[in-house]
Amino acid sequence: MVVGSGVVGVTTAYELARRGHQVTVLDRHSLAGNETSKGNAAQRSYGVVYPWADPAMVFKALPWLFQASGPLKMKMPPSPEAIRFMMATLRYAWSPGLFGLNKRAMLRLGVHSRERFLALEQDHNLGFDGQHLGLLHLASTPQAMEGYKAIHELLEEMGIGSRLLSPAQVKDVEPGMTGDGPLYGAIRYDTDGTGDCHLFSRALANVCEQLGVRFRYQVDVERLIADDSRVQAVQLRTDDGGLETLEADAFVICAGCWSGQLVRPLGMDLPIYPIKGYSITVPLDDPSKAPVSTVHDDQLKVVSTRLGNRLRATGFVELADFNRDVPAARIATIKRSVQSRFPGCADLSAAETWTGFRPMTPDGPAIIGKVSRDNLFLNTGHGTFGWTLSAGSAAVIAQVIDGEQPAVPLDPFRPSRFAE
Repeated sequence: MVVGSGVVGVTTAYELARRGHQVTVLDRHSLAGNETSKGNAAQRSYGVVYPWADPAMVFKALPWLFQASGPLKMKMPPSPEAIRFMMATLRYAWSPGLFGLNKRAMLRLGVHSRERFLALEQDHNLGFDGQHLGLLHLASTPQAMEGYKAIHELLEEMGIGSRLLSPAQVKDVEPGMTGDGPLYGAIRYDTDGTGDCHLFSRALANVCEQLGVRFRYQVDVERLIADDSRVQAVQLRTDDGGLETLEADAFVICAGCWSGQLVRPLGMDLPIYPIKGYSITVPLDDPSKAPVSTVHDDQLKVVSTRLGNRLRATGFVELADFNRDVPAARIATIKRSVQSRFPGCADLSAAETWTGFRPMTPDGPAIIGKVSRDNLFLNTGHGTFGWTLSAGSAAVIAQVIDGEQPAVPLDPFRPSRFAE
């Protein structure tokens, strides 16, 4: 039984089904990939992944709160949940050596995820505007370019392809980038990719159904029925208001920001917080003026990604609990970034807007593994990297469920770490 049909849940169902398991997926939406997976940045950024609790960002982040177009926002007054999450983040950020260990662990999982994506794309025609044409992080200041040198050295050490580019080389890679935004170079992540996470989730769900996976949509999982050793069933509420109990041999929670409320009655505290982000999606008017792949504008912290004949642009990290308002100022900042880098690529006034919640842990790594009940497993809390890490996370949790040694060491992702 898999709870959640976002990209993490669907890839988990796929990996289990191809291993011969009979799988049922439960979700409150009417189709797969319809929550956080729907409008995300569309980057598969295997070489970029990093922990949320970054000590170098702590002092940079505070001024951002008071800048009109700053990438970090917090609803005032902050809720107790937001305060607890930020205090925990500071504690992890100031833990000596933890950031480096977690970053390497996430990069290893990113490499494995790329391998699984390539296999998926070879085996199935999924049609999700997916490519692996690299990713650019622009440098709008000399200091940013200097900082990329250390990232490049780490990636080189780990065998992950990257290059430091001059401004002229950036324009060679992205000839449509003709805007007047400041540019001192970039780091290029050669192995990274793009793709519409929502389309991918729906297409892979169709593949799963062909493999015998059963999807139950428009049902709310209200609680896990368990004793001290095992979970026996889930209680769910159907769209007509009725209650239903479903039994299974094993349960995998892939419910993103809503995972914690399911396991809390079992004595488990998952400190997952809904980090809000915003995006626009718009048809291209002139593809020659659009990104070839995906570009991160470090000045406004906005990502612009090519999805076939569309542009997706995404930005902001906001602590506002589950508030779904879309302030005009947030969208204006995203559009300003696109205009400063790719003017004339699209009619931005026609853009579709979206907001969603990334399930973030205070230290950064996702929560992957078995918990105190023998047949209960977690694959959740991927933050901004759910799309990127979904295929790898699904593969390793399937290995754990089958009692195999996972392809990637999972100690940094262990569910028990928050209680230690």
